[in-house]
Amino acid sequence: MARDPALRVVRRGVYAERADWGALTPWGRYLARVHAVALVWDHPTFCLESAAALQGQPVFDEPRDIHLLGRTSWHVGDVRVHGSADARPIIDLGGIHTTDLITTAVDLGRMLQPAQALAVADATLRMRGGPIDFAARGESQANGRGIRQLRWVQEHARAEAESVGESFSRAVIDWLGYEQPRLQAEFRTDGYLDRVDFHWPRQRVLGESDGYGKYDASSPRAMKAHFVKEKKREDRLRRRPDIDGFARWDWGDTLRFEPLDAALRAAGLMPVRPRQWAMLRTLGTNPRAVGRRDRPPPPKRG
Repeated sequence: MARDPALRVVRRGVYAERADWGALTPWGRYLARVHAVALVWDHPTFCLESAAALQGQPVFDEPRDIHLLGRTSWHVGDVRVHGSADARPIIDLGGIHTTDLITTAVDLGRMLQPAQALAVADATLRMRGGPIDFAARGESQANGRGIRQLRWVQEHARAEAESVGESFSRAVIDWLGYEQPRLQAEFRTDGYLDRVDFHWPRQRVLGESDGYGKYDASSPRAMKAHFVKEKKREDRLRRRPDIDGFARWDWGDTLRFEPLDAALRAAGLMPVRPRQWAMLRTLGTNPRAVGRRDRPPPPKRG
């Protein structure tokens, strides 16, 4: 089977159709690699990105390593085993063992880049449907790494953020120096109830983070219907007497951050404090991903 050109070796003894593999997203490939380890290893317990992938928490790009819990820390190939002095709550997902949602979010909150950690925390709040004190969980553990970041995550995590793009946007908006917006604000206009990602009541501005998966990209009819509906919704909101500006941006604008800043300023929003350059520089890096290296930081102002 290893010599069959139609197959790709995922792990020794585990194969995938090459065409199917090529169609996977980076995080989809990672999930497949995690499942391959579950097939060939003896009763592994997954943690960090591997546990997140199995539980439906956000995973960014394709993580380099498969992460397992063990008595001591060691690694072989792309499998990294982590020893821990702290007890970890373990759950059973149809015969696959992982750290639970909250533990996984706390562990990743220490290690991921800040906006990524916030997105994981937001998603975990949505999945749990109740408050979680990520900082307190982290402070109760022997591991002191990343406690400062966990406190920042705790302060900013919101269940109302409905996507990774919204979580990243909120982080970047804060780091660019803007006041924090209301999330998922609702407006009734002309008999329609419209919900908007971001609302700055004091400055009378609305904002939308365009994401993926809102329509079927394989269907031109569905795409057209989606954009017509969005255009009508935006026009209704722009006509409101209590709204002076409307900003829209996408994932690339958020990661580069200057286009997002330009969109907010064009809508009439003004920063209320200086930029946090150290935090903004983390947006272009993902050192835990396959084939990714740190990008050069953006130039300093002036």
